[in-house]
Amino acid sequence: MPADEIRGAVHGTAPVPLSVLDLVTVGAGSTASDALRTSVELARRTEARGFHRYWVAEHHSMPGVASSSPAVILANLAAHTDRIRLGSGGVMLPNHAPLVIAEQFGTLEAMAPGRIDLGLGRAPGTDGATAAALRRSDTLNEGADDFPQQLAELTRFLDDDFPDGHPYARIHAIPGPVQGSTPGGVQSSHRPVIWLLGSSGFSAQLAGMLGLPFAFAHHFSAQNTVPALDLYRETFRPSEVLAEPYALIGVSALATDDEAEAGRQVRATALNMLRLRMGRPGLFPDPEDAARHEFSPMEEEFASSFTRNIVHGTADEVRAGLDDLQKRTGADELMLTSHAHRGDLRLRSYELIADAYGLPAA
Repeated sequence: MPADEIRGAVHGTAPVPLSVLDLVTVGAGSTASDALRTSVELARRTEARGFHRYWVAEHHSMPGVASSSPAVILANLAAHTDRIRLGSGGVMLPNHAPLVIAEQFGTLEAMAPGRIDLGLGRAPGTDGATAAALRRSDTLNEGADDFPQQLAELTRFLDDDFPDGHPYARIHAIPGPVQGSTPGGVQSSHRPVIWLLGSSGFSAQLAGMLGLPFAFAHHFSAQNTVPALDLYRETFRPSEVLAEPYALIGVSALATDDEAEAGRQVRATALNMLRLRMGRPGLFPDPEDAARHEFSPMEEEFASSFTRNIVHGTADEVRAGLDDLQKRTGADELMLTSHAHRGDLRLRSYELIADAYGLPAA
């Protein structure tokens, strides 16, 4: 697999390639259709500005996050883009049968050859009750514990290489490699690039042992970032996919023309996360609602801790914060996720960051 399917190019003065993580945020007063249209526009703009990849994250039962079906969203984005890599950040493997994921992402690969990433996580991406409904099972730990086996099964479906005698040896994920070996068949040699995602050491170590690229969720597990990346690099074994480790980190970053506006949006982000942690997820709150909310001392402590890891402010302040973070972690790529109540503010944030680094003009 060519290295450039994983490693991106550095543009302008950015320290490493820059990418996008999209949660398809739905703000109070807007609709899922509004959010999905913003995603299409954001993918177009970031492609034009030289961002390397654009990922969509799987979440369920969260009114403010319209990304429950990454494969569907990615199909739409593939129809509106030409070059930027598209992928999942991630698909939660225990929620799905490996064959289904292989079929979905094989279809995406056929739609956008050589541009598809398959980022995989082992968390449910939701609460326990919703996970049970997704998996039709109450034994939720079983899915996470079986992750290595599920990953191996998915990889074999993507490569169509179950050994003779295996129960699935005669089962083929379509579109997939078997079409190339069928009489008269011609099939692309590409398949989606598998990434492992994590917020702790488990996936970091597994990605290292398998020689796969690794994505760490710094945006909600900042205290574990450096230990996880160190573990990934220490356990890395060269593979057909990668000769050397390659790790990106997800970073919450919001740049605005007005520094005060960044503070207002970040405060709303903290309230949104607080409601989620309390089991009351809703639409992304209006900053005015967040300003009126009376935070208890415990809530205020949570909000302060959470916002401390959001790189926000003017474009220059965000650039300085991202540069510092990359130096501290040694990340090979920064994947930026911008949370704001309005879609136009999210679009503007990426434009400001691109301008601050001198990325190619649209």
